[in-house]
Amino acid sequence: MGSIPTLPGIESRMVQTPRLQQHVLMSGPAEGIPVLLIHGNASSATFWEETMLALPPAYRSIAPDLRGYGDTEDRLIDATRGCMDWVDDLLSLMDTLGMPKFHVAGHSLGGSVIWAMLATAPERLLSVAVFCPGSPFGFGGTKDLQGTPCAPDFAGSGGGIVNPEFARLMGEKYRGTEHQASPRTVMNSFYWKPPFRHPREEELLSGLLSERVGPDRYPGDLEPSPYWPGVAPGKFGPANAISPKYVGDSVERMLAAEAKPPILWVRGSDDQIVSDFSLFNMGTLGKLGVVPGWPGEEVHPPQPMVGQTRWVLEQYAAGGGYFREEIIPDSGHSPHMEKPEVVNPLFHAHLEGGSR
Repeated sequence: MGSIPTLPGIESRMVQTPRLQQHVLMSGPAEGIPVLLIHGNASSATFWEETMLALPPAYRSIAPDLRGYGDTEDRLIDATRGCMDWVDDLLSLMDTLGMPKFHVAGHSLGGSVIWAMLATAPERLLSVAVFCPGSPFGFGGTKDLQGTPCAPDFAGSGGGIVNPEFARLMGEKYRGTEHQASPRTVMNSFYWKPPFRHPREEELLSGLLSERVGPDRYPGDLEPSPYWPGVAPGKFGPANAISPKYVGDSVERMLAAEAKPPILWVRGSDDQIVSDFSLFNMGTLGKLGVVPGWPGEEVHPPQPMVGQTRWVLEQYAAGGGYFREEIIPDSGHSPHMEKPEVVNPLFHAHLEGGSR
């Protein structure tokens, strides 16, 4: 059983795989069509519960806590493999559960994991849904639609760009609001568009605070850099794992793969975390004057995260795949939680199309 109370209809269990002991939430019929749900950073499987319960009766939902999060066994994340520790964990989980093919949906960092999964095992995926995913080229440190790095060492991405106060308060399991960088304040300011408040705020905050914190966990390590803003990626933890330094050739492999499952891309119109002017991106913060010494638009512009995702998906479609982009009005970084009455019908129709 997990440490966070679940809604009625959600089963919480530990699954031992060849790689690690993984905490998993499940719902729906045991023989149902599997839907794997991958949560984001500073989050956990708890964030999927309402989405799970809303699925049509033919589906079996599987929402694990990723390595480094929740009640899953604590294991180091080797960031030099990009998202591959997570991909290998998840494929091993689905093997253990006897589910060779499945639908997959990912939110935020979970979407970044899916890009790597599409490069690795696309033939196993019945359909793909990404909700406000990280750019296929990684988070931070790139400057154009094709993901060109701003600096040779990928400065401006990785563990060094995380607000240390946020990470410190996470490590202390701080539940208050006295600090601007308090986890509760960040969640209610950026995970959704204010004034939205989720009815299960306390459980979601517990999920956020479940992430492992430390120099080799979150935010991870860093390397000093001669390039602005003076920090380059280290080798451990989730923030380094989504650095463009370690994405490698996953975009090329995803585009070259024969199997191309249909992709639904859903994003909030007012997302401030993943956007072309993200408030979590060094280029944006430099341009706004928040981080001093900004070298200018030519050298380190705000990362065009949405533009990069669209560019990659257009190449995917040109190579024989299919994608659909849906922008949910008046919502932030979690439209599936903010506007389930709008997003669930889109998601369910997409699942039905991929199940045929």
